[in-house]
Amino acid sequence: MSLRGAFFPGGRRNWIQFPGVYVSDLRRFLDLPEDAPAPARNLADHFGNIVRAATAGGPGPAWVSALPCRRRPGRSRCPGRIVVLRSELRAQIEWGCDSCDDEGVISGWEGTQFDLRTPRPIRHLGAAGEVLVPDEVAAALRTLTLLDLDCQRLVYRATALDEGVALLADQEQFDELLGHLAAEANHEPNRRRQQRLDRSLAVLSSALREAGA
Repeated sequence: MSLRGAFFPGGRRNWIQFPGVYVSDLRRFLDLPEDAPAPARNLADHFGNIVRAATAGGPGPAWVSALPCRRRPGRSRCPGRIVVLRSELRAQIEWGCDSCDDEGVISGWEGTQFDLRTPRPIRHLGAAGEVLVPDEVAAALRTLTLLDLDCQRLVYRATALDEGVALLADQEQFDELLGHLAAEANHEPNRRRQQRLDRSLAVLSSALREAGA
């Protein structure tokens, strides 16, 4: 991952973009005004999810998350996934698409609502198992609003594989995730989203049965 820009604190923008590169301070995206343009809000959500993925586990080598690339070259969605890197030696989170040249670094993420390191240490897994789900299910899980910290970590440390998205957890965590998913589906007033959550619940439940989790 090559970085071709640097954040300038006195600038008027929340980020500096060089071809395909974003160098951003997440704190500038935390309190966007209600009339902020949609592209700025979408970018804030994108950066926030990258921080969630990078902090869902411990620091270490770069890995391929389940987060999709947000770019649409030629009006077609980029097929790439977001690679994230959080090292012990640097406060910045580095990220990049594994298919196109979209990349960047994020600072100012510590202690925000996207920082999944806090307020308590990562729970040690019991007899952990890996379950494969389609992209659609992984995306639906990222929309859940009432997940506790352990379940957020489960969702955002999901790894992209050729055959799908891998969720790694123990039986207790999977049961908790299913409970959250079912509860939110039951109380969702939007029929289209409710149907999406119901489908995801059925697919995830079936995948867990097949995996013996």
